[in-house]
Amino acid sequence: MQIGIIGLPNSTKTTIFNALTRGQIETAAYASGKLEIHTAMVDVPDPRVDILSKMFNPRKTTRAQVQYNDIAGLQRGIGEKGGLDGALLNQLVQSDALLHVVRAFEDENVPHIEETVDPQRDLEILDTELILSDLAVVERRLERLETALAKRISAPAERDAQIKEQALLQRFKPHLENGLPLRDFELSGDEARLVKNLALVTIKSQLVLLNVGDRAVNDPRAIVRYDHRQTMLATLQGKLEMDIAQMASEDAHAFLAEYGIAEPGLAKIIRLSYALLGLQSFFTVGDDEVRAWTIPVGANAVDAAGTIHTDLARGFIRAEVIAYADLIASGGLAQARQRGVMRLEGKEYIVKDGDVISIRFNVS
Repeated sequence: MQIGIIGLPNSTKTTIFNALTRGQIETAAYASGKLEIHTAMVDVPDPRVDILSKMFNPRKTTRAQVQYNDIAGLQRGIGEKGGLDGALLNQLVQSDALLHVVRAFEDENVPHIEETVDPQRDLEILDTELILSDLAVVERRLERLETALAKRISAPAERDAQIKEQALLQRFKPHLENGLPLRDFELSGDEARLVKNLALVTIKSQLVLLNVGDRAVNDPRAIVRYDHRQTMLATLQGKLEMDIAQMASEDAHAFLAEYGIAEPGLAKIIRLSYALLGLQSFFTVGDDEVRAWTIPVGANAVDAAGTIHTDLARGFIRAEVIAYADLIASGGLAQARQRGVMRLEGKEYIVKDGDVISIRFNVS
């Protein structure tokens, strides 16, 4: 999973990146305005992995990971005149979701690019630029489709797909012209595939993160109004979380308790990102390795097998499944089988969060 961190210059984007990744990228009071990308892989915090690792004492423990990309270079005006720059647009399109950082605190040492702190305005500024970029993409694609359909040279199946895509983009265009993001649309699987390869940014799920500075503000809706599908709002005390991220584990826990923070910012943001993208975890266990895997909610046993290795999906026979809670209560796999809580499931079994799975397969 890749999450692109975006925000206006001096929105404290890099502070949030450091807080989430335990990074030490310098945070400057002035933005360069250039396209710069900072990337870090982060282990997904999951206490279930720790407990399973203690139970099986494997040679290796592997956690699920999230890649965060701190994407600089976004500011007022970038979406005009034909859309975003190609390199910047490519970075955004590669992201599975966007983490939009909005500054919601005063600091005389960090000047605001718009001179005043106004989270609602800043949120709308960057939204508008991304919407303008998508509008340019949609208009160019509609022109190409109109030309292709007028020439009548496409094969029947291709022409049918072009007609469907044209109808969908004709729905997108007025929506964008009204200043609204494409994630407001509830697309079918076929519709999503039609536009999958278009460089559309506002179709992506977005987590709006308000950096509230030293204030403890738990309800982001007390600061901004922002109601769109596939969108979540959250607050974070960015500088505090960045300082905590640099501490040893015991010191960090004591600090969190002192400030009344229920969970570290990293755990909070990843948990919200999983929920936003409709993701969950399942586990494989054994003497060699305990490993967490990420899979969409609603995926079946074959999807889980394919996540582990394509050969497992190709030669799938059965999935041996036990719920995490049942495994822990049993004390081990052998005891779980004796208690009858281990079960065999077929291809259509819908994987649940926390399932411990072993795939039976045969590839001749």
